[in-house]
Amino acid sequence: MAMPRSEPPRFNEPFGDIRYSRWDGTQRLDALEAEELLGAMSDELLSGGDLETAMARLARWGIPGRMEGLKDLLERLRAAKQRRAERHDLSRTFDELKEKLEEVKRLEREGLERRRKAPAPNEQLRAAMEKLAAERTAQLDELPDDFGRAMRALKDYEFVEPKAAEKYQELLKQLQQQVLGSYFKNMRDSLKGLTPEQLERTRQMIRDLNRALKERMEGGEPDFEAFQRQYPELAGGAKDWDDLLRQLAQGMAAMRSLWSSMSDDMRNQLEELLGAAFNDPGLQDAMNELAETLGQLMPMESYDHQVSGDEPLTLAEALGLMDEMNQLSDMEDVVRSARNANDLADIDRDQVERLAGQSARQSLDELRRMTELLEEAGLIRKDGDRYELTPRGIRKIGQRSLEEIFATLKRDAFGGHRSRARGRGGDPTDELKTYEFGDPFLLDLPGTVRNAVIRGAAERTEDAPERATEAVTSKDDSLEAPEPKRASVKLAAEDFDVYRTELVTQSATAILVDVSRSMLFRGCFLAAKKVTLALDSLIRSTFPKDDLYIVGFSAYATQLRPTDLPRLTWNEYVYGTNMQHAFETARKLLSRSRGKNKQIILITDGEPTAHFEAGNPIPRFSYPPTRRTFEETLREVVRCTREGITINTFMLARGHYLVDFVNQMSKLNTGRAFYVEPERLGEYVLVDYVSHKRRRVA
Repeated sequence: MAMPRSEPPRFNEPFGDIRYSRWDGTQRLDALEAEELLGAMSDELLSGGDLETAMARLARWGIPGRMEGLKDLLERLRAAKQRRAERHDLSRTFDELKEKLEEVKRLEREGLERRRKAPAPNEQLRAAMEKLAAERTAQLDELPDDFGRAMRALKDYEFVEPKAAEKYQELLKQLQQQVLGSYFKNMRDSLKGLTPEQLERTRQMIRDLNRALKERMEGGEPDFEAFQRQYPELAGGAKDWDDLLRQLAQGMAAMRSLWSSMSDDMRNQLEELLGAAFNDPGLQDAMNELAETLGQLMPMESYDHQVSGDEPLTLAEALGLMDEMNQLSDMEDVVRSARNANDLADIDRDQVERLAGQSARQSLDELRRMTELLEEAGLIRKDGDRYELTPRGIRKIGQRSLEEIFATLKRDAFGGHRSRARGRGGDPTDELKTYEFGDPFLLDLPGTVRNAVIRGAAERTEDAPERATEAVTSKDDSLEAPEPKRASVKLAAEDFDVYRTELVTQSATAILVDVSRSMLFRGCFLAAKKVTLALDSLIRSTFPKDDLYIVGFSAYATQLRPTDLPRLTWNEYVYGTNMQHAFETARKLLSRSRGKNKQIILITDGEPTAHFEAGNPIPRFSYPPTRRTFEETLREVVRCTREGITINTFMLARGHYLVDFVNQMSKLNTGRAFYVEPERLGEYVLVDYVSHKRRRVA
């Protein structure tokens, strides 16, 4: 008996915690994450931009290949409108109606001709019939070529042929249905097969609507629910008067756009056509009054759409096309004026998908989701009316800066500067050595056993001739082979392998970041802030026992927290590079640390141009720098040296005064000086920090 086979899970049916769906090309296998969004904004944030501006820029431009921005959504809307414009042709909008009018005229002519040729009981009746046929034929021949005028002229024509009269009334009803359906989109279904009773109800509905809207214009509160109950075909889907007004204005706007998009000749035809459709004076007056009232209550822009395709449209289709293109234009205006994703709240995502496709809807959803993702991940938070970075968000920026720097190190094969000094204690490395007395017993067991096996095999090979002789002797005496010996591994002192170790020193570092104007103008400011955050992230994650102090300085020096760095910017009204105050501030901060290894990392692009003098709280600024400024700054360098603080300088420029000052400082402090390009600053600072953190001890 065959075993029953389980059916595979069907599409769109749950299977455990998994739901299957058909691939339609829009699903993402790697959804956007909050950290990716923050990373895209990090450079702008570190350049001094506030979070609101950075989020607005991200929303505007998106992330290439990952998230579409407002610009891309705008292009999708424009493309959707362009596709419609290049497909359809307005010049043939009245062709279908004209063909039906020609059929009316043909039926009437054929009826007249049959009656003229029909036998008559007497000559007088024949003459009367020929005269009538000639007069009516002449009237048909004199009809204007313009469709609208011809329709209005036939309004007063007395048809002889019943079929022609019936076709004309059908054409007139179709025209009224299409025009009224363009103004009142909600009523399109109810207007099908328009009867005189329905037309009268529509006339009364427009009068009641006009009265309610005028009452509202005068400050009154007409009963919307009562109007909705009385005319559900018009107001059934509206929430209130404002919603109904928007719908009505949208229909009026479609007619105005069609008017603006037509040639002068077509406008004349449309005007006559509307006159034929609303030949009833009461209905025409009510419609004119409604259009005027709507124009006062909800003025809407009339768009001129350039349509250049070759696919013909009926009047109803042309009005529907104008309505869709108007909606796309309105959405374009919203997206174009949007500053961030929150400004898109009023756009209907279903409407976007219907008009511009599923990809446009996905772009809209991602933009709306952006702020929510960042908040849910705890990277940003609302502070009053504005957003700000959380401490977690700032740490993530530091981690990203660290990853960027080390990714560059891997690409460039930057050296690790390993030390040759060895000793005892510390963390294990991947290198092995033969055990010596006093080494930490960090045993490599597989390697030790392997060494013993290899040594034992070598010894057995050397003893092989003696064992062979013993075997032969044993065979001659007893005619039996000796019992095989069981193999065993014996460990000797020389077999033991242990891991080498590194000693991790505890240190305290003060990083001095020049925030003077020249740092920004030379493009160094962003690099300095990124490496500072990266160093903070490195110490937090890898060397948590180390102390790090951050000091920003220009005319004055002040201690900064990592959370201050994204908002840190330069002050265009303050001049000077006061290294004296920066060294003094760093020295006092480092005195609090218990770490024996203390260092200052100075990141600057210029020489000291300001200093404090005794008794004066205002720094003295001078450029070019004076000898006095150099001397006061070097005095502070001497104080740092006496307290065992090493000063390592990373120069982002090669100015004459800066090089001269750094040379003098290096002689006093024995610290090192580096000239680096801003884009390589992180590599030098972090590699130098790590290489001097660890020294090989065993």
